[in-house]
Amino acid sequence: MMATSCKDFLSIDKYFSDELKLDSVFASKRYVEAYLWATPTFISDEGSILQNTPTPGPLATDEAFTAMGSQYYNGMAFVLDEVSARNLGYLNIWWNCYTVIRRCNLIFSRIDEVTDMTTVEKFKVIGNAKFFRAYAYYQLLLNMGPPILIGDEVIANNEDLAFYDRARCTYEEAVEYICAELEEASKYLDPKVSIMDFGRPTRGAAYGLIARLRLYHASPLFNGGDISRRVFGTWKRKTDGALYVSQVADERRWALAAAAAKRVIDMNQYSLHTIQASSTTKMMPLNVDSDPDYYYTWPLGAAGLDHFKSYDDMFTGESVAATNPEFVWARNSITLTNNTRMSFPNTGDGWNGMSVTQKVIDAYSMFDGRSINDSSEEYPYSETGFMSGDQTFSEYRLYSGVYNMYVNREMRFYSCIGFSHCNWPQESSTSGKTVDIIYTFDGNNGRNTSSDPLNYTPTGYTIKKYIHREDAWTGDNNRRYTKPFPMVRYADILLMYAEALNNLTQSHSVTLGEDTYSLYRDTEEIRKAFNQVRHRAGLPGLTDADLSTPANFQQQLEKERMIEFLYENHRYFDVRRWGIYEETESVPIMGMNVDGNSDSYYRRVIPNSSRIGARVVHKKMHLVPLPLDEIRRLPSLDQNPGWEQ
Repeated sequence: MMATSCKDFLSIDKYFSDELKLDSVFASKRYVEAYLWATPTFISDEGSILQNTPTPGPLATDEAFTAMGSQYYNGMAFVLDEVSARNLGYLNIWWNCYTVIRRCNLIFSRIDEVTDMTTVEKFKVIGNAKFFRAYAYYQLLLNMGPPILIGDEVIANNEDLAFYDRARCTYEEAVEYICAELEEASKYLDPKVSIMDFGRPTRGAAYGLIARLRLYHASPLFNGGDISRRVFGTWKRKTDGALYVSQVADERRWALAAAAAKRVIDMNQYSLHTIQASSTTKMMPLNVDSDPDYYYTWPLGAAGLDHFKSYDDMFTGESVAATNPEFVWARNSITLTNNTRMSFPNTGDGWNGMSVTQKVIDAYSMFDGRSINDSSEEYPYSETGFMSGDQTFSEYRLYSGVYNMYVNREMRFYSCIGFSHCNWPQESSTSGKTVDIIYTFDGNNGRNTSSDPLNYTPTGYTIKKYIHREDAWTGDNNRRYTKPFPMVRYADILLMYAEALNNLTQSHSVTLGEDTYSLYRDTEEIRKAFNQVRHRAGLPGLTDADLSTPANFQQQLEKERMIEFLYENHRYFDVRRWGIYEETESVPIMGMNVDGNSDSYYRRVIPNSSRIGARVVHKKMHLVPLPLDEIRRLPSLDQNPGWEQ
């Protein structure tokens, strides 16, 4: 029993609850395939980004906030410093990831025992198993930092305790190992899968994960420089004194990241999700002169699209996820579908409490692409007064009486944000429909009218992304559309490519597989990739001033990623890898005055919640700690900086 407890990181035999014995599994093609496809079930549903999550996620960033219990919402627990190495809760992915790794290693070691499988079928199993093993290491690396690499070894469970003591690899070793495994897996993965197999890994999924890892590895936190030295400069492996994160900056990493993203683009298999304009589409603004391509028809410009539905339908379940060309890798998520209830109004039997911060609201552009601080006469921004008359576009209704702060905003704003007097149809319900949601103190979904003291929005905003107009939780015939969650989206590939190019100061030649890429800070390539995302949203693209310096473009990139990937679990990693986590998180969370009635509601305040002041910003929070039990059992295993040893 002691031997088993000391080697939990290897998941010895704990995973095996199948009725079949291993000898039976590897006696049949059918059983081996069942064993293979059961393996990724040990990795949590990626759409679980809010409650009982395997990653801190949006609630651990400046894009989200809730008053609901932190015992269920890991991100809140993390920023409130309620997470420790002793008590990781659902953030402890260590055991499950090593369960996946061991299962894959068993497949590699015993696949030749299967007699009713062809060589091609065996390689397909091996390719998928390599992908799952690499993905388990990928999850460990992103959340907990460098893992223990055990290669193809299937660790015996009857050795002396000292046999199981292993040291962690360095960050660079982990990146190179995972990327190499994904490269190998890609040789045997299908370029596409059938609709019935939606969610299974493809060659594009492997390439997309490589691009993201390469980008993270090139980013300031992990690539030398001031932030890397401050966070990781003294973090050394006790067994040999090696730095876990190299302190020597290497521009070539940016070139590798650019090449990896370009490889996905050059597959010509993916494109942004778009819906053609119709009679209900809002007309494009006529005052844009900053982008000469803006009025060209898509894909050269922004014309011809319904910009609201092009973005909205991708997340709500309206578009068929399995045929969405933007999903490089995605899965349907029952967790995400169920978690939409956290935003639904109390009057619709929802919990009304998954908030968006004022920082996000202010980051959204005006309809013509200008910022709220530089709005035009045609589409003005105002924090006084209310809109007169209704507006209807793309099946969305903006009611008369909406505060002027929420008028004339870009289409992604209306797709993602629930605000006081916002549109909330719930059309599948034959009774109990709610169409005018009011978050003021005495409003129909305000703090004073909630049946539960925690079920209200502390900021006056809720997240509506992922919610279909027919979704409902109350009334006869209520139903919810199934929601897809994208692990890799083509929009991310485009923005990663632009970001990587922006950080090059000289020319580089990079070989990936059989292809060689010549790369430099090509502003036209940056513009081409970045502008696709902007144009799909109905916004003008980059100006020459935006591209004039790397710093100017980085500023545009940071804003675009915050908006485009809101509540997709990117922000948590982005601010860290850019080295701005402590800066962004130190800005107090703000929202509307939900303790005020209509006469005092519409003003910026710090929410009246003890959690605001209790949020902790600390450099240790660049990584989730390793479980203390593992640290204590394995003498060579180092803890992440700042956490309990």
